[in-house]
Amino acid sequence: MQLPKGFKAAALAAQIKPSGKPDLCVVVSEKPCVWAFAGTLSTAAAPSVTRNRDLYASSVPVRALLVNAGNANAATGRGGFADNAEMAARAALELEIKATEVLTASTGIIGHRLPMQKVHKGIAALEGHFSTDFTAFSEAIMTTDLVPKRSEKVFSSGARMVGCAKGSGMIHPNMATMFAFVFSDAKVDEILLRSHFQGIVNRTFNAVTVDGDTSTSDQAMVLSSGEIETSAAEFLAALEDVMRDLAKMIARDGEGASKLLTVHVTGAASESEALETARTIAGSPLLKSAVYGNDPNWGRVIMAVGRSYTQVNYELLEVSVQGVRVFKGAPLEYDAKIVSSAMKSDEVVFEVNLGVGQARGTAWGCDLTEGYVKINAEYTT
Repeated sequence: MQLPKGFKAAALAAQIKPSGKPDLCVVVSEKPCVWAFAGTLSTAAAPSVTRNRDLYASSVPVRALLVNAGNANAATGRGGFADNAEMAARAALELEIKATEVLTASTGIIGHRLPMQKVHKGIAALEGHFSTDFTAFSEAIMTTDLVPKRSEKVFSSGARMVGCAKGSGMIHPNMATMFAFVFSDAKVDEILLRSHFQGIVNRTFNAVTVDGDTSTSDQAMVLSSGEIETSAAEFLAALEDVMRDLAKMIARDGEGASKLLTVHVTGAASESEALETARTIAGSPLLKSAVYGNDPNWGRVIMAVGRSYTQVNYELLEVSVQGVRVFKGAPLEYDAKIVSSAMKSDEVVFEVNLGVGQARGTAWGCDLTEGYVKINAEYTT
């Protein structure tokens, strides 16, 4: 996959990851970009998130994104903030741009200072690895991911948009250890982009839940070089498509997951209530366990609806599992064996109608398996 016009990328192994796999990468634009950003709402946010948020608030133009994987540089005190700033400054020096034009992102283990000598050496070596290929960058940001996550859209104008994401655990709404980076050469107004970006994030990445834990390092951003004229409507539609693609890939690649869990909620009083209900259902450990076991235990859906604290008309409430309606104001007769067999699929879909309005929303998650426990029981050892 190639980057859009005006961008180039580099990636290499700086020995930050114990595995020795690529772990330091950068994307840089030939000229300042229009951009939008969202970061974790965790009060333990990493220095990279805090610094990027400050740059975003000041509306400064940016030209580069530097990412390291294997070390989150979170809970590292004042030294961690200094390390992050130094990392940006070193990259700016090598790229011959301003430090304020460099965004940073760090992911991996929490509570360890960055190995700055390795970071410095890696940044200095990036120059020899630049190309317009997006593949190496999208792979270098991975930690516990099993597969790289990429999406691409082509505009009617010939402009392009490419995106990548990482994350398979510590994923829960409020920017859930998740990164999502989108790059485009389509022209878009920055004020318009920023006014829509959070809503798109809410309908995509904030609609993903794997394990109920919100990371310290989550970030989503879009950078556009503005090389090619494109309609605003087409740009925003493509952005939501790309981000939805990536969100679903994150849910499907949840740590230890064997199935994608999709929850469609309709009949809600508002979009926010529809999304809240869908996220609560998709995030229920009991329901996730039932999905793993192919158990059509729709009572766990009702339980999750109740604890979402959204408006529900229980006399009109409807629940379907894999297209089979199992509840409509009261339990319905259905063949549990047929539904269980239908759940033996790589995607299990629940549909819920709350019976109070016209709003709708969708959330994505995954089943809960023994693999999740094993991965996280041995994460630092």
